[in-house]
Amino acid sequence: MSAPIVLALMSICFLSFGYLGVPVPFSLMAGVFIGAILSDVSLAAIIQKIFDGVDSEALLAIPFFLLVGELMSSANVVVRIANLSVSLVGHIRGGLSQVVVVFSMFFSEMSGSTTADVAVMSRALGGPMKREGYEPAFIAAIIASASTIAALVPPSITAVVYGAVGNVSIAGLFMAGVVPGLMIGFGLMIYCYFFGPSGLRKPRAPLRQIVFAAGDAALPLMIPVILLGGILTGWFTPTEAGVVAVAWIILVVIPALNRGHLRKIPYDFCLAGLIFSLPLITIGAANAFGWMLAYLRGASYIADMITSIAGNDPHLIMLLMVLLFTVVGDFIEPVPTIIIFMPLVNTLTEAGDINGVHMGVVLIATLAFGLITPPYGLVLLMASKFVGVSFAKALRAALPIYVVFFATIAFAIYFPNVVLWLPQHVLPESVGCFKSPAGTGYICPK
Repeated sequence: MSAPIVLALMSICFLSFGYLGVPVPFSLMAGVFIGAILSDVSLAAIIQKIFDGVDSEALLAIPFFLLVGELMSSANVVVRIANLSVSLVGHIRGGLSQVVVVFSMFFSEMSGSTTADVAVMSRALGGPMKREGYEPAFIAAIIASASTIAALVPPSITAVVYGAVGNVSIAGLFMAGVVPGLMIGFGLMIYCYFFGPSGLRKPRAPLRQIVFAAGDAALPLMIPVILLGGILTGWFTPTEAGVVAVAWIILVVIPALNRGHLRKIPYDFCLAGLIFSLPLITIGAANAFGWMLAYLRGASYIADMITSIAGNDPHLIMLLMVLLFTVVGDFIEPVPTIIIFMPLVNTLTEAGDINGVHMGVVLIATLAFGLITPPYGLVLLMASKFVGVSFAKALRAALPIYVVFFATIAFAIYFPNVVLWLPQHVLPESVGCFKSPAGTGYICPK
């Protein structure tokens, strides 16, 4: 049977099982097995590719970042970060909606997980927002939108997967994600100020209260410093950074702030392992699906189609990739999407002479946007469940917020120098810069 027909049947099988409610990894594997049966690929090769997908040292960073978020949440340390956020922006129009965004900007730099962000913010701020009269649909929309910041800023789990699979510098992706992450954060704050409900504005906190709140949250806020400081100085890798962050929480933060939680730490470890098993099985299945896609030349077909339209124009290539990833991200989570389409991404990155980190940040921002778009919209679905509102109502409340994401993605495409400025100055080699023959400074490709 010809490769295009096999690819079509694989995709139909995957989408059909997905719409029937079958979990993503099993839907992917159903498509893979259909492809193997209809081609000359052995089932043993498929099983090998599943294990190859999870056999990556860089992926070990994920369970530690998940454990950081779980320890911070279950030990109730996040309340201190919420109090600091209220002190900083609680007096601005929008009240707690502004607090949600600032809280997410803080917590995203600890967990790296959008789903962890949604769960924590819904528990910590969902109830207070309801009591202050915010519409549940708006609560779900703003919490889900703010949680997407975690996909961009370090220690983003999405960036870890992209770097590990695509052989792109994870540290470079961390640094390059800061600008679009902050753009989404400040864009949401501007939206809440001008277009969101006014809420109950609290009195402006005096400087003494802000200083006290910052001191109260100082120990947990050291986690981003440890993560970024260690990675940027080269003291440890992203995986080792996760280990150090976990050690900091267990040995310093919890004993100092919530000593009684020490006996519950084994449960946190078990829960983090259970949570990690979900993306891990998806990574294995997606790797097998992506390998089949490459084996059947599916990536080449799509790449030829895109280059026939865009030629070698990097901006047009990225716009078409954004369109493709927006559609795909509406149905599949970011991690399997990255793994499945990485051969295509690498081909088009080379065709358009695009910096690998630049392409990575644009696509990660696109996949983050897909987390709040129908029909799947994972984090919007989670937020609506936590808040207790229908997905349809939460979606309607989120539609105007899409403008923030459109602007951020467009900016990331057309202003690569701004997006790559931080990694070029902090980790120049991560974005292809090389030492000047003169012996001073670096020369970076344009």
